[in-house]
Amino acid sequence: MELKRSGSQPSARGPEQNFTGNVRVDPLFQAPAPGRITGALVTFEPGARSAWHTHPLGQTLIVMSGCGWVQSVGGPKRIIRPGDVVSCPPNEKHWHGATATTGMSHLAIQEALDGKAVTWLQKVTDAEYMAEASED
Repeated sequence: MELKRSGSQPSARGPEQNFTGNVRVDPLFQAPAPGRITGALVTFEPGARSAWHTHPLGQTLIVMSGCGWVQSVGGPKRIIRPGDVVSCPPNEKHWHGATATTGMSHLAIQEALDGKAVTWLQKVTDAEYMAEASED
């Protein structure tokens, strides 16, 4: 059994090539082999978002605070709030982030396949980001 104390792992700024705006990533866990699951608390300031990306084995997001948006390619931009759980299937192209006026934090949980948990793609354009959002 391993216990990681709160604050024992340093926060990091979300890399500019993968995020737009101010994003903080707080690593929470990485399972030792043969496990392959990782988790982080990701905090987006208003207007901040991820680039489009995929996960080879999917991703689960659990919204902890604030209000945000999530979108899969070809689908509607959807509003997400605390307590919402978003399940992204393997290799689904998607993005997520805060709304233009409200910050948002979520837990991001994903598994690595052959050592890789994410493939980063192009940044979300301002037009994509500002498109109308749906409650559904």
